[in-house]
Amino acid sequence: MKTNQFIELALDQARAAGERGEVPIGAVLVIDGAVVAASGNRTRELNDVTAHAEVAVIRMACEALGQERLTGADLYVTLEPCTMCAAAISFARIRRLYYGAEDPKGGAVDNGVRFYRQPTCHHAPEVYSGLQETTSADILRTFFAQKRDMP
Repeated sequence: MKTNQFIELALDQARAAGERGEVPIGAVLVIDGAVVAASGNRTRELNDVTAHAEVAVIRMACEALGQERLTGADLYVTLEPCTMCAAAISFARIRRLYYGAEDPKGGAVDNGVRFYRQPTCHHAPEVYSGLQETTSADILRTFFAQKRDMP
């Protein structure tokens, strides 16, 4: 698969999360061109504030591979990761991070704390932003607009 196909799979996961009532963010973890894990947010479903899409796929991939590090893995996510997810990505030693829309309020990669630029960060992935940025942002905007319009 090509890079854009992986972000499309992440968008599918985001849409599915939104249909479940979760904030519509999706992630896909890839190693050697093969999808190892895919998920959307599951915080409400699992009553777990750490069940963000990124953390979910990291957990799934580590379990599937029987290891705690994901060296050589690429992560595709529809929204700029928050500080918690940026840290998990670093600790898992993910090689590359591809994300869609920036998150000026909660993002921690190119906004906020800029986690990977801190001297205390032990591993920083290569970061590529803006993949399907408009679509990623539109999914989120539509979800929250519908929430505001609900009685």
